[in-house]
Amino acid sequence: MSLRQCLERLTRRLTRAHLHFGHGTDNARDEAAALLWHACGLSPQSGARALNRRLRTAEQQQLELLVRRRVKERVPLAYLTGYTWFAGLKFHVDPRVLIPRSPIAELIERRFAPWIAAQRVRRIADIGTGSGCIAIACARAFPRAQVDAVDIDPAALAVAEGNIRAHRLQRRVRGVLSDHFAALAGRAYDIIVSNPPYVGRREMAGLPAEYRHEPRHALAAGSTGLDSVRVILQQAARYLRAGGILILEVGNTERAVRRHYPHWPFTWLQFARGGGGVLMLTREQLAAAAQRRARA
Repeated sequence: MSLRQCLERLTRRLTRAHLHFGHGTDNARDEAAALLWHACGLSPQSGARALNRRLRTAEQQQLELLVRRRVKERVPLAYLTGYTWFAGLKFHVDPRVLIPRSPIAELIERRFAPWIAAQRVRRIADIGTGSGCIAIACARAFPRAQVDAVDIDPAALAVAEGNIRAHRLQRRVRGVLSDHFAALAGRAYDIIVSNPPYVGRREMAGLPAEYRHEPRHALAAGSTGLDSVRVILQQAARYLRAGGILILEVGNTERAVRRHYPHWPFTWLQFARGGGGVLMLTREQLAAAAQRRARA
């Protein structure tokens, strides 16, 4: 059959399977196209004309293997292909790391405007870097900045360092094995950005099967989902320069954050491409709020 015919059949098959789309695509057709293009070794730039060619036997066999794993085992698309895209950049991913999907990509593309002047940014820390996608995208957006890609998990850091090499950024991006800020003593940053674990116990129990393939420690954050968020809010000010900013994704835990920190002056950011649960605080706001909380 032609690739066009195969795409239509595969779209119907994935639709009937009632999959969860939340790891790079949001519908069955886009996911079917990604699997088909990967099985056929086509680039995203191949264009519509590629749909007219015939599907080879070896390609059909490879596609069937991928689809079976996607449907039967609920393996996310990015783990089947071995890569995904973030902020317009390609990254290797595997089950050692969370699949990048943060709306923070949109902030990076805007160079965090209007929250900080791009020309002043010289040091950035990405706390909980995983695949390194945020750290690497920041390095691309700020070509004069040094970036620390921080993670507590050596396996995740190995993936991040592979992506750093693939993007040829070894001189400006370094992997740092650290529990939050523990290994960053004496360092100060213009931007601290983090997409930490923030899923509470009840929400973890109800996640779709696809999320079971991701490293649990990259998602789960205690009973309320605030274990990592709490550390970052308490400590980030010590590692920010004057006028520096913290960008922190808390996702569906936004309500819990508002409840636990009712008087903190969070700026909740908006995204043209969707997503939410991302807050911004300046160093000065962080320091003042932390002091008030300590005195309370």
